[in-house]
Amino acid sequence: MTIIITIPRHIGIIPDGNRRLARRLMQTPWKGHAMGLGKIRNVASWCNELGVKNVTIYLLSLENLQKRPKRELSYLFGLARGELKEILENAKHSVHLNRTRVRFFGRLEVLPADLQQGIRLVEEKTSHYANGFLNLAIAYGGRQEITEAVRKLARDAQKGRIKVGDIKESTLRNYMWTGELSDPDMVIRTGGEKRLSNFLPFQSTYSELFFMDKFWPELSKDDIAAAIKEYGERQRRFGK
Repeated sequence: MTIIITIPRHIGIIPDGNRRLARRLMQTPWKGHAMGLGKIRNVASWCNELGVKNVTIYLLSLENLQKRPKRELSYLFGLARGELKEILENAKHSVHLNRTRVRFFGRLEVLPADLQQGIRLVEEKTSHYANGFLNLAIAYGGRQEITEAVRKLARDAQKGRIKVGDIKESTLRNYMWTGELSDPDMVIRTGGEKRLSNFLPFQSTYSELFFMDKFWPELSKDDIAAAIKEYGERQRRFGK
């Protein structure tokens, strides 16, 4: 008998546990982010191999920017610069081999100017790829996204560009940082914590949630495959 597994079209991921793994290995806590960066490449490739078209990863929250030590943020920005440079200069980077389009969303204007420029260049360089989509949330907060969208929508309504009676759920979506990004079918969080931490609260209303005890850098392809298998066994109700 042939068993058909339902593959999610879109997986959202909260990659938690980098710093705790580094502490366990008796390293400076934020050195775990370097291990986590390599795992992002792996997971994006694994999802591609498993048939998942869209992957969205929560890189850095607005709260992280406000509360993390400046030295740690500097280290994170350095890792980001290196990865952007690698994508721009290395034709054998996994996003090129897999023909994956890379997109960023969040309050990008608060990032260092050179990072903003690197982000624009990477988005442009990969814009013609369509085998997969890697969406990276950076300087992102879900509540802030909704607040900013409502603010923009209210301004347009005030100026008569849109009638209040015509406002629908799809209207609000068009004003959000995530734009036309589809809702995640499932959201995975590593590291043992069981909360969404302001990650896509509007979009994940009906997402299937998966919480894993493993720290993010420890995640394996088998873990992703097992989560996808369980997703296929769940009955999604969408409020019915």
